[in-house]
Amino acid sequence: MTPQNICFIPAVEVAKLIRTKEISPLEYIRALLARIAELEPKVNAFAYLAADRAMNDAKKAEAALMSGAQIGRLHGVPITIKDSMAKNMPIQHGSKIPAGDQPIEDAPIISRLRDEGAIVIGRTTMPEFGWTGVSRSPLTGITSNPWKLGYNAGASSAGAGAAAAAGFGPLHQGSDGAGSIRMPAHFSGVFGLKPSFGRVPNHPLPASDMMNHIGPITRTVADGALMLEVVAGPHFLDHTSLEAEPAKYLTLLHGVKGRRIAFSPDLGVARVDPEIAELVKAAVARFTELGATIEEVPVPWAKDGPELIRFFWSAHLRSLAHYLRKWEAEMDPGLVACIKDAEHVSVGRYQEMRERKMVYVANIHRWFQDWDFLLTPSASVAAFPAEKLMPDHWPTHPWDWITWAEFSYPFNMSWNPAASVPCGFTPAGLPVGLQIVGKRFDDLGVLQAAAAFEQLQPWADKRPRL
Repeated sequence: MTPQNICFIPAVEVAKLIRTKEISPLEYIRALLARIAELEPKVNAFAYLAADRAMNDAKKAEAALMSGAQIGRLHGVPITIKDSMAKNMPIQHGSKIPAGDQPIEDAPIISRLRDEGAIVIGRTTMPEFGWTGVSRSPLTGITSNPWKLGYNAGASSAGAGAAAAAGFGPLHQGSDGAGSIRMPAHFSGVFGLKPSFGRVPNHPLPASDMMNHIGPITRTVADGALMLEVVAGPHFLDHTSLEAEPAKYLTLLHGVKGRRIAFSPDLGVARVDPEIAELVKAAVARFTELGATIEEVPVPWAKDGPELIRFFWSAHLRSLAHYLRKWEAEMDPGLVACIKDAEHVSVGRYQEMRERKMVYVANIHRWFQDWDFLLTPSASVAAFPAEKLMPDHWPTHPWDWITWAEFSYPFNMSWNPAASVPCGFTPAGLPVGLQIVGKRFDDLGVLQAAAAFEQLQPWADKRPRL
């Protein structure tokens, strides 16, 4: 097995090969770090690479394996963490403002991953404070899409998606406040799952009215299911975490025969590039081969979404306004513009919009009573130059990147599980994602639908040429 092939082995297989001593944890991590050292200058997926610590952890994993000690489900398997979590590594949030800060404790999911033997190899890049869907920040510069260097890899979990596509390990943690797991998966041609809100505990909770979700970015659905099994479940530090223990997702990835699936090509509010629409429509049609019933339907609840997200996106980022006096010249100009847009928002106005949001959310759940899943594009565009906020053929705006991302944020507000699965490539060779949305709490159903489509139209064997 070549070093390159080792780096693309799914986590489910790596864990088994390590457990049966067919792969050495130490040699595996060494091969992975060698690949990262060679290609990271092109991709720029890491805000902080903990190579020495990863090697030390691999040595310990090897010793435990050889001694016959009890090992966890992810023993010796590498994972990356977004640049906002994990102790003993400098925290940066893609900004020059908090650079070098050290968290005093791991987030709950990191403790759970470490307890199962996973090796954290570093923090992945993100835009400044996660404000945009474009893979660049004032601190780390551009994180490139592995399919076309210099192009957008999606965000805010930018480095996680790029690392997954580049073969920088099988498991990558992302967070998603308006599509920040699904957009990187779409742009980089990998799998990303935003679970139901509360499925994966989060601490500390960000001040975004409970829109931020934690989940996996992986190359295969099975790897995402395994990671979700490990990190899901209630935690005392997150009062919003769900009481239910995680299902045995990995062993339950059977098909979607008999399920009722709705399709909306645009939610009635979104502009979609023709090359995206064509690939998504073809992917949706394939679900009939899986025994599901497909119907293109209207989604009347969606009409209020654009106004709601633009209000809340700016209003929540207003919490960063105190940085402007000292740091404005060092901050992303788009973030500054977004913060300033909410300068005159009153508490009364915020509460009025929040009441409208609750009605919007209720309408989504009411609509879902008639459907098992909703299929849409994951985003309206394929990757474009990452120094831009939107493609050249789209209208410009000081900060509103959301114009090409109208499909994801509704389910951050409503807390439904949603995933992006690769469904093809544009004529220019850029990946495109199909979004699968399920009823709230039906994370298993979304994984099953994603796995069924993956079996029908596999993608993990497709690798960017780096």
